[in-house]
Amino acid sequence: MGQPSTSPRQGAHVTPPRRQPARRRGTAFGRRAVLATVPVAVAALVGAAAPAGTGTTGAAGAGDPYFPLSGNGGYHVRHYDLTLRYRSGGRLTGTAVLTARATQPLTRFDLDLKGLTVDGVTVDRTAATAVERSGQELVVTPRHALRAGHDFTVTVRYHGTPKPVTDPDGSADGWIPTDDGAFVANEPQGAMTWFPANAHPKDKSSYDFTITVPKGRTAVANGVLLGQRTAGGETTFRWRETQPMAAYLATATIGTFQVHRYTTRDGIQVYDAVDPREAEAAAPVLAKLPSVLEWESKLFGPYPFTSAGSIVDHADVGYALETQTRPLYDSAPGLLTLVHESAHQWYGDSVSLTSWKDIWLNEGFATYAEWLYSEQHGGASAQKTFDALYARPADDGLWAYPPGDPGSGENIFGTPVYDRGAMALHELRKTVGDPAFFRILRAWATGHRDGHGTTAQFVRLAEKESGKRLDSLFHTWLFTKGKPNRG
Repeated sequence: MGQPSTSPRQGAHVTPPRRQPARRRGTAFGRRAVLATVPVAVAALVGAAAPAGTGTTGAAGAGDPYFPLSGNGGYHVRHYDLTLRYRSGGRLTGTAVLTARATQPLTRFDLDLKGLTVDGVTVDRTAATAVERSGQELVVTPRHALRAGHDFTVTVRYHGTPKPVTDPDGSADGWIPTDDGAFVANEPQGAMTWFPANAHPKDKSSYDFTITVPKGRTAVANGVLLGQRTAGGETTFRWRETQPMAAYLATATIGTFQVHRYTTRDGIQVYDAVDPREAEAAAPVLAKLPSVLEWESKLFGPYPFTSAGSIVDHADVGYALETQTRPLYDSAPGLLTLVHESAHQWYGDSVSLTSWKDIWLNEGFATYAEWLYSEQHGGASAQKTFDALYARPADDGLWAYPPGDPGSGENIFGTPVYDRGAMALHELRKTVGDPAFFRILRAWATGHRDGHGTTAQFVRLAEKESGKRLDSLFHTWLFTKGKPNRG
């Protein structure tokens, strides 16, 4: 995530956390869905989430220590086909078809869904024997038990007026109503406010979206726009993201937008949707997106997706989000915010977390991308930015907790994760030298493309590429409490 839109960055000033002050997503229309090729490791990750001794009941969570009920055990969702109809006043009706594979025998499994009324659930086209609600869990008992390795389809019909969820830091995410639609930003747990999901980054899937809105509104989701049509006072938009995506990176943002479409010289399909109230301020920054992606591709490896763009809404939310292929901004972004959210397409979207504890792998990397952009485009050097941060006193919030272990979901978007995470990367750069450092950045993004990564894996990669022992460096900058001593 990016910095708060209420205090725009200038020059090489340090990126604040995304959520101060609270504490801080064209082929023929109607083409059939194409399932993403999801790494085999995903099934192992999701299967491992189920605690020992659960037998044939899928776990109610994916095992994340900060968000224990996010995600579910016992199955992997290969594909979501979401059909949504939004009406003025905020009412939503939806049908979600999940194509999944059981990773253990299942007589019962959970989906994450909060606040909406469920009208019916089928498993393999047969009505479920039982459907129960338990907090954010939708507990489904299929008529016939599912064997391990079995491919199955779950269809959930639902309706209601979605509302955002309040995160541990007091901020809102999920389906956030606006004066002309909804700003839909799901990190870390908001997906469940508008569709049933296995909503943890461990589980990545391909997506199809069919979104019908009142004529004059635009519905923007992830990937490529397959087509749109207007009839009976409504317009239907169809979107497809074929590459693996975590649920928190999906969006279905709705509003009155000006749309600009083009293709970059690298063949990336760009779709920008901008609220007219933000258009003048946003235009010069959005015009730089192709050059930013080209610059980042040279550093990090080929752009990991086939489409890109921006959604610039007019919403009082206070943060931006790296929705996959099409970052979401609550107002006209600054250039370094664009750089930050674009860098997340490599670090966070393509290479995803297995635990929210490792959030520095997303935010530290995207923040350091800003430092590098400034350094290479006439601004302050990364060293100067590092020095300005390190000059802060020991009681400054920058040193409140270590970025490699923020301690709880309340802290995952705080200053240490962003800025001290970037400082850890800068210390790595100084220790191994530029040639090895930039090999490490590129190898991390390309070696884990469409998959997942952990801090331990990154440390091993850095040691392999540099030929140096780095455990002390990472212990100091990622896991030591308080202000570290400089080496």
